[in-house]
Amino acid sequence: MAKLTNRYQMLIEKIFFDNYKSLDDEINFEREDLEHAASDLDIKLPKNLGDVIYAIRYRLDMPDSILETQPEGMEWIIEGAGRAKYAIKLVKINRILPNSELITIKIPDSTPEIVTQYSLSDEQALLAKVRYNRLIDIFLGLTTYSLQNHLRTTVKDVGQIEIDEIYVGVDQWGSHYVIPVQAKGGNDQLSVVQTKQDILCCAEKYPDLLTRAISTQFMEDDLIAIFELVVQDDQVKLVKEKHYRLVPSSEISSEELKQYRSSSV
Repeated sequence: MAKLTNRYQMLIEKIFFDNYKSLDDEINFEREDLEHAASDLDIKLPKNLGDVIYAIRYRLDMPDSILETQPEGMEWIIEGAGRAKYAIKLVKINRILPNSELITIKIPDSTPEIVTQYSLSDEQALLAKVRYNRLIDIFLGLTTYSLQNHLRTTVKDVGQIEIDEIYVGVDQWGSHYVIPVQAKGGNDQLSVVQTKQDILCCAEKYPDLLTRAISTQFMEDDLIAIFELVVQDDQVKLVKEKHYRLVPSSEISSEELKQYRSSSV
C-alpha cells in the first residue's frame, strides 16, 4: 500500500484492501474495524471514530490506491449499512455542482448583523443566511418553518445520521411537507450519500408528509446555490437549481426587477 500522510486515509485503505477482491463492488465493515486497523498500523485512534467516515465523504479523497481500482465512470463511496456498520460501494459517478452559467438573483439581505458577526463556521453561517432570508420559501414557493438543526437520529438499514437542518412547510392547498436541508461551506462537498440518507429518514419519520430534499452551498461570499434533489434509479437527480446573491436592497436596480418579473411570468 502506498504511504499516506493522513491517518484517516490510512485507516480506510487498510480496511479496504484487507477485504477487497477484484470483482467486488461492495465491502462491508463495522466501526470496530477502525480500531483494529489503527492497532495494526500503530496509529493513534481519533477520539471521534465517526469523523473518519465524515472526512472521507466530504473533505478528503479516497486514497490513490483505492481510486486506481475504480472502473471508468464509477467511484467508491461510503454509505451507512446499519448501526455502527458501513459499506464501501462502487457506484456511478454522481456529482452535485453549481452551474456557473445560471443567472444570479439578487435578494435583499435580511441577515441580522449580529448573527453574521458571531457565526462560528461556514456551514452555520450558510444555514443562518438561508433561514433569515427565507430562501427555502422563495425557492420552493412554500411557507416553511425551521423545525430542528443538526437532527441526529437513526434510520433502518443505514444507522445513525445527522440532518443539517429540517424544515416543515405548507402549500396553498394545505399539503404538508418535510424539507431536509444539507449545507456545505468551506472546502466540504455536497454529498449524494447524505441526500439519500436524508430522504430515507424523512420517509421513515414523517410518512404522511411530502419530502423535498434541498442542498445548499456557498459559491462565494453571499452567493448561495440551492438545489432540489430526488433519488431516481439509485442516483441523485437535480430537479432545479437557483443562485441567490444577498445584497442591500439599494443594490437591486429597476432594470433587474423588470428582468425578474419577465422571468417569473
